[in-house]
Amino acid sequence: MTLTLDLHPIFRNEREVDRAVRAIIFEAVRTKATVVEIIPGKGSGKLKKRVLALLGQAHLRRLYRRIETDDANDGRVLVHFA
Repeated sequence: MTLTLDLHPIFRNEREVDRAVRAIIFEAVRTKATVVEIIPGKGSGKLKKRVLALLGQAHLRRLYRRIETDDANDGRVLVHFA
């Protein structure tokens, strides 16, 4: 099962971005999803860096197996759980 989080509607609010990323990670653990697709968009890359930094925090890092940034699409981050 794959969950998707599109950050386009909330990209201006940093607190809301952090909350949404945490919520989707916890939801993936709860539902035993295999992949979470986070779409920060292409833009300047600032939002993608924020998402990657958030995912690198120790309390979230232990919940997933690995992160993959899509080479074909810079505006997408895949978080693998299985």
